[in-house]
Amino acid sequence: MNEIKGGCNCGAVRYQINRNPMTVAICHCSNCRRQSGSAFSVNVIIPAAAMHISGTLTTYTDHDTDSGQPVDRQFCAQCGSPICSLSSASPQIAIIKAGTADDPARLTPAIHVWTSTALPWVNIPADLPQFARNPQ
Repeated sequence: MNEIKGGCNCGAVRYQINRNPMTVAICHCSNCRRQSGSAFSVNVIIPAAAMHISGTLTTYTDHDTDSGQPVDRQFCAQCGSPICSLSSASPQIAIIKAGTADDPARLTPAIHVWTSTALPWVNIPADLPQFARNPQ
């Protein structure tokens, strides 16, 4: 897998990533839960320079972060599908929402982060690395 393509629900935003992900992480933080509308968010971590987006994104700047650095949460301006997050704390990294990929089955989670705030009914596989917060 060296190319990932995807986009929003209505098709107005499309993206292409021309390299393998650095990792695929399930995040259990409350911000990711709210953005995904689910118990956690499945995030594809990539170098920001590897991502090419077409279409119009709208940005919500999230200041409620552990690092104190804002996170730009970008979504389709037409249908509202979350596409990616860009953190001021790590500007070289982009976080793509795995569910927006054309073939999300290829994006197998490798780690769980923010397990300290995971919902009690979520089962986290014991064989995957787990971090109470963000890994250092």
